[in-house]
Amino acid sequence: MWDVRWVCDRDVERAAQVAPDVPVTANLDEVLADPRVAAVAIATPARTHADIASAAIRSGRHVLIEKPLASSLAEGEAIVAAAAAAGVTLMCDHTYCYTPVVDRMRSMVASGELGAIHYIDAVRVNLGLVQPDVDVFWDLAPHDLSILDAVLPGGLRPTAVAAFGADPLGVGHSCMGYLVLSLPNGGIAHVHVNWMSPTKIRSVVVGGARRTLVWDDLDPGQRLRSFDRGIDVIDLSNPDARRDVLVRYRSGDMVAPALPEREALAGVVQEFAAAIRERRSPRTDGAAGLRVLRILDAARRSLESNGANVPLSDTAPLAVSA
Repeated sequence: MWDVRWVCDRDVERAAQVAPDVPVTANLDEVLADPRVAAVAIATPARTHADIASAAIRSGRHVLIEKPLASSLAEGEAIVAAAAAAGVTLMCDHTYCYTPVVDRMRSMVASGELGAIHYIDAVRVNLGLVQPDVDVFWDLAPHDLSILDAVLPGGLRPTAVAAFGADPLGVGHSCMGYLVLSLPNGGIAHVHVNWMSPTKIRSVVVGGARRTLVWDDLDPGQRLRSFDRGIDVIDLSNPDARRDVLVRYRSGDMVAPALPEREALAGVVQEFAAAIRERRSPRTDGAAGLRVLRILDAARRSLESNGANVPLSDTAPLAVSA
């Protein structure tokens, strides 16, 4: 499916050990001068994505970029615009979106099996690695934001974002934090990220009116569970008596659907190749990357305003409100 023509890395000796049968260079121009090169995969620090992607796009190459798409919303928008103008395929490596568990979650939400989504809780914590150039939100949150973008119909489009972070290590940016996203249907999404946890947790809970999904990525036996448990409202006929609303607690079955084993990165490169050959947008295209960057940018604004709510819309510029 793919022939690797070059490996470009600043550490040529290390790269040669990883790919002993492939030409290695530290010069990107040398790679882009080779007419055999049709596409470039970028797996470098986010601050370098814009320059490398722009050079590849200008040379007419298709581009795959690991998360996040760029180190700022403005850079991401410039990359997407350049790719569209050049007519090349731009894809974000939102790896988790190509796992069997996310495929199943997306299909279950789309089918209406869960009902209206009331809440989402995502936790991604571990001990390290503390990044020197980005905070914990830009490092860890893109994983969960991209998952929610893939699972929710129409993508992740919150109406407002609030961020709360702390820097107890004194490294100059948040080492732990919480994102609160207001969803268009009145629901709420919560993302917890932390570099300082002694335990590793990778979980997502999607609570619907009918069923609730629980994904525990560290449990290979039951990565995904579907619960028929929740609360049913019995009577809302009298708006003046909402405090007396009757509820029924539902406690039904738990089902752990069988999921195939498939390497997520294999799905990424297969989708990249298919999108190029079929001349279509990949599932995690530039627009998906921008939706994630848009939330991260709103989180930055919120942190600068001590956790103030940052309203978002698809058309209006970002603004901060108390």
